Amino acid sequence: MTRVLTCPVVEAARQHAAGTVPTGVVDLAAVKVRQQAIWASGDFAVIGTTLQGVGEALCEAVDLDAGARVVDVACGNGNAALAAARRWCRVTGIDYVPELLERAAERARAERLELQLLEADAECLPFETGHFDAALSTFGVMFAPHQELAARELLRVVKPGGKIGLSNWTPEGFVGRLLQTVGRHVPPPAGVASPAAWGSEQRLRQLFPGVRSLHAARREFIFRYESAQHFLGLFQRFYGPIHQAFGALDATGQARLSAEILELCSGFNRRPSSFVVPGEYLEVVIER
Repeated sequence: MTRVLTCPVVEAARQHAAGTVPTGVVDLAAVKVRQQAIWASGDFAVIGTTLQGVGEALCEAVDLDAGARVVDVACGNGNAALAAARRWCRVTGIDYVPELLERAAERARAERLELQLLEADAECLPFETGHFDAALSTFGVMFAPHQELAARELLRVVKPGGKIGLSNWTPEGFVGRLLQTVGRHVPPPAGVASPAAWGSEQRLRQLFPGVRSLHAARREFIFRYESAQHFLGLFQRFYGPIHQAFGALDATGQARLSAEILELCSGFNRRPSSFVVPGEYLEVVIER
């Protein structure tokens, strides 16, 4: 179902195309165009597949039933969606970056898993109210520019008594600090809240008021690379936000950003002989 008349995202896109975005209002359509270009650049799937364990852990935290209807919102290359499909759930994955959906489809075919994939926006989900037993998102919906709207859509499409499972990088953890570092060199769009706000339990309780329960636990994903230089080289090549940041800077700016990232890595690295860095994230289970 396409909800053209009632979707604020579609209205924002219409205003953007017509050049009628009100003064002082964040142009969400322009932000989304920029975000799509960022996540389509590089090849996030190369990095994303290393995070597969987070999707598996989230499915266990949510305690999914086989046969449950599950949606993975901002699914990227399909980590949580594939994890749910391995548990015999009926899974739909949505993302607004077609290149990432194709990577998810490749993985599903390789494992012979049933997975429906749709190009759609986390802030305007094309599903009936209460259609799903559970909604999941691993490091995905947290990047939606209109946080309140994305949260409302998650609540809307999950039936009463259903669950929402989220894995979100924390502001003070390694990835949160990495995004802050990049933002100092290539500022994010003005007026858009930090994605890492989803890694704060206080903020989540603001985004999801009136739910039956909200449980948040701090977890760690361990980044393992040969060295800090190996990590930086791969993220510069494949991880959209860093790939685009380096592309926007001149040689001097690139050198400064590299130096700051390597310094950050040094502060978090548990094993200087290689690269073993804990990436703190918030694992969240919400019951409608």
